[in-house]
Amino acid sequence: MSLTAELTQKSEDLQHILSDMGRVIVAFSAGVDSTVVAQAAVLACGDHALAVTAQSPSLATGEKEEAIQLASIIGIEHRLISTEEFSTDAYRANAPDRCFFCKTELYQLISHSIASEEWNSATLVNGANLDDRGDHRPGMQAATDFHVRSPLIEAGITKADVRNLAQHWELPIWNKPAHPCLSSRIAYGVEVTEERVQRIDQGEQFLRQQFQIEELRVRLEPNELARIEVPLTQIQKLTSPTALEQITQKFLQLGFKNVTLDLQGFRSGSMNQFLSLNDLQIASQKIEL
Repeated sequence: MSLTAELTQKSEDLQHILSDMGRVIVAFSAGVDSTVVAQAAVLACGDHALAVTAQSPSLATGEKEEAIQLASIIGIEHRLISTEEFSTDAYRANAPDRCFFCKTELYQLISHSIASEEWNSATLVNGANLDDRGDHRPGMQAATDFHVRSPLIEAGITKADVRNLAQHWELPIWNKPAHPCLSSRIAYGVEVTEERVQRIDQGEQFLRQQFQIEELRVRLEPNELARIEVPLTQIQKLTSPTALEQITQKFLQLGFKNVTLDLQGFRSGSMNQFLSLNDLQIASQKIEL
């Protein structure tokens, strides 16, 4: 795929931003955003770029393996670190700022271990893009606290730009659906536990394998109710008597008490619709670039 003149300039700007950092540590989730940053870091910094992926119970099945594979394809040095956000009361309480505590754990661990040793002069960067500034992103405050930079935002790169760059660079995940952490499936105020995220992961894996639906969510509501979201075009796959029986049996077996199918279909970030204006940190929040 060829790039437009505008995106070519943005790509050059991105690489110049990273090159000026000298040495770069990429918080690497294996999503399309951080993968594009990792690729750009290799182009700009070569061996002076490092990707770090957090291992956590909230990481969906297959994501760690995909991170390892992508890092190998890109040719960037890659490390796995184990985070312990589930040991934090504030994280488990699952208030609307839960992501702040997760990112704080990640950035603190990188800063106090990897970045304090042989990578002590490196700049830590994330994969936030320009469109993320208008979403509920409490993790951005943690980035500010630890002086983490967002080179995609600095270069004016949107989500659509990210996917086009990924396709241009022939990255296999250029069209990968968003895969936020499993904890984001749990309704605010419902405690985040390792058992619950494991149950959600198993439910989503079952639906993907049984019904060949890639983009979906299993939301955990109060009283152990599972709310399944799939694209409206895919709902019919789940509504035959046989499918309903299979889903119900599997989800009750996993430990859910009730199972529902959301007739509004898949909506990324649908849990956030219940937040008040005071809870939301939206585009008006200042992000230091």
